[in-house]
Amino acid sequence: MKTLAVDFLLKETPTAIAIIDTKLNFITYSSQWQSDFTDDKTDLEGKFIFDVIIDTPILFKNTIKSCLSNKKVYINSGQKFTLLDGKIKWLKWKISPWKNDDNILTGIMIFLEDITRDKKELELLHKAEEVARIGCWELDLQTNLVNWTKTTKDIHEVGADYDVNLENGINFYKEGVHRNKITKLVNAAITKGIPFDTELIIVTAKGNEVWVRAKGEVESINGNPVRLVGTFQDIDQKKKFELAHVDILERLKITTETAKIGIWEYNLISNELEWDNEMYNIFGISKKNFTGVFEAWSSTIHPSDKKKILQATEDAINGIKDFDEEFRIKLQDGSVKYIKGISKTINDLNGKAVKMTGANWDITELRSTELRLKRSAKSFTKTFENAAIGMALVSPELKWLKANKSLSKSLGYSEKELLKMKTTDITHPDDLENSSSFKSKVFNGKKNNYQIQKRYFHKNGSMVHAIIGVTPVKDLEGKTTHAITQFLDITDRIKSEKKLKDLLKVTKSQNESLMNFAHIVSHNLRSHSTNLTMLANFLTNEKEEDERQNLNRMISNAAESLAETIRHLNDVVQVKTTPLKNLRKINILKTIQQCEKSIEGLLEKDVAIIKLDISSNHFVNAVPAYLESIFLNILTNALKYRSKDRLPVIEVKTFLKDDKILITFSDNGQGIDLKRHGDKIFGMYKTFHNHKDAKGIGLFITKNQIESMGGSIKIESVVDQGSTIFIELKQS
Repeated sequence: MKTLAVDFLLKETPTAIAIIDTKLNFITYSSQWQSDFTDDKTDLEGKFIFDVIIDTPILFKNTIKSCLSNKKVYINSGQKFTLLDGKIKWLKWKISPWKNDDNILTGIMIFLEDITRDKKELELLHKAEEVARIGCWELDLQTNLVNWTKTTKDIHEVGADYDVNLENGINFYKEGVHRNKITKLVNAAITKGIPFDTELIIVTAKGNEVWVRAKGEVESINGNPVRLVGTFQDIDQKKKFELAHVDILERLKITTETAKIGIWEYNLISNELEWDNEMYNIFGISKKNFTGVFEAWSSTIHPSDKKKILQATEDAINGIKDFDEEFRIKLQDGSVKYIKGISKTINDLNGKAVKMTGANWDITELRSTELRLKRSAKSFTKTFENAAIGMALVSPELKWLKANKSLSKSLGYSEKELLKMKTTDITHPDDLENSSSFKSKVFNGKKNNYQIQKRYFHKNGSMVHAIIGVTPVKDLEGKTTHAITQFLDITDRIKSEKKLKDLLKVTKSQNESLMNFAHIVSHNLRSHSTNLTMLANFLTNEKEEDERQNLNRMISNAAESLAETIRHLNDVVQVKTTPLKNLRKINILKTIQQCEKSIEGLLEKDVAIIKLDISSNHFVNAVPAYLESIFLNILTNALKYRSKDRLPVIEVKTFLKDDKILITFSDNGQGIDLKRHGDKIFGMYKTFHNHKDAKGIGLFITKNQIESMGGSIKIESVVDQGSTIFIELKQS
């Protein structure tokens, strides 16, 4: 009887229960089991469980086998698995060993429950929490323990194992106003049972500030609070959007007031027109004098614009086109304002226009500025076209954008031809680098005005000199869009300056020639005179006939040299009036030998030696008188500034050097301190020794004579060792 009762209860229990033997065959089972977990509607007793049971996870089968072998109870609170058709299912079970009165294992009792629906609802709830970023929390007032759901922990950016309590939960709120407020709200909820719903800022574990909405209420038992529960929502994005919206509205308010934008609304049904304060300011009407109807606004429209504006209003009401017009209004004092108006028409559910809302703003100053700009542009255009100097607009790529008549006249190109070119296309090659630097300064620099002198090629090939003044033109962002250039043609001035320079050069050359002539007269003739005087004195005092004959020969040679010098002076006179292109071919060796004869007396007096290493084939283009003067000056200087400690030795050599001949004069005299005097060695009236005959003009004249013949001179010298003079002249 007892067994029948147990079987009956088992069959009718609303729980899915099955008892199987050790071979996994059904002993008995509940109707709920057969209904939930098999498709077999016949009696299951004696049937193998896995032949009739629907899909179950592998873990379930393995647990049954483990229970048989281990004789232990196995509980699984929820196992997720995938069916063959791809659907997800959750099963919950308890598997216990079944023993007889002798404690011998005779089978297994299985409690099996399909919790798929509950799990899916829970998953959806969790998903909803994650999507809405709403988490839950609770505070047990008996134990002071706090529990956060996963979403709540995610919002606080803490891990799943974070150990939360009331104190550290409160400390997540931003220090100051936010933390103080939540503390007061929680205390009021606990002590007075007052629920709260607030928006505050927390600082997450990662240091991020996040706006949250915290709600809480108290659960009580017998009037005593036992639990504080609530929700916790991430509203950061929404809150920041709201704050930004408030900020935008505030800025819009400031903007409309600053920009003098009036807002209005017109009820088409009741003919009521409502203005804000700025509208009254724009239209110059006081509130008490405004009737608030459409006619009050339309009466202010300038008569010339009224028809157009009323038609535009009618079109907006009929949905043809939104109102977006500029018009004039006439104020009570007779003055006129330019107004910009826009509006939107609002329809009811039937599509009938019921309201218009819009804005007006005063654009009088803008239109006045535009008018002035137009006048200025017109004035600039006239000035540009009729300017006496060249003017042009140039792009950052140095392309001509516009050119006036004066510029075309200076360069020989028509404006049409210039607009096909860049400024660099007709710039002199030597000025291109300056043009590139100039471009960088104009279009990338910060200065407002620049000036440069350039050369251009005229269309006929001639050279045009100009001073270019440039003013960069910038857009609203400060970027240079183009440049206004002024072109001052100074070609005639440059030509005049060149003529003047040439004249000065000729004058200077003539002065130098006159100076050279005076030097030759004074210096060369003095050398001959001194030599003749000295030889005459020798002759007067000489008693021996042979020596007297030698002196007579020397006097005769000196006289011939004097005559030669006088002939050369005639050549100098010719040089003053004849260009140096008429230089003569002169043999260097013969000229040196002639000079040697001229100072024979001086050489003998100073017991001086002249060593010559000069090719007889070395000829130069020179003025004979100049060349003789140069050689005489160098030789006599070597004797004049000889060393007191040694006999004077002068070496003269010549070398071929490309198309020139290098002539060197080396002596062993006193030398010159070039560190002290090197920069003034060829200066006029510069002396470097305490010699009574030093005039400080010889090397100055010598340098001028050499350079006038297209040559050059330099000197090397060491004090108390001697000097070497290097002269280069064109080879003939």
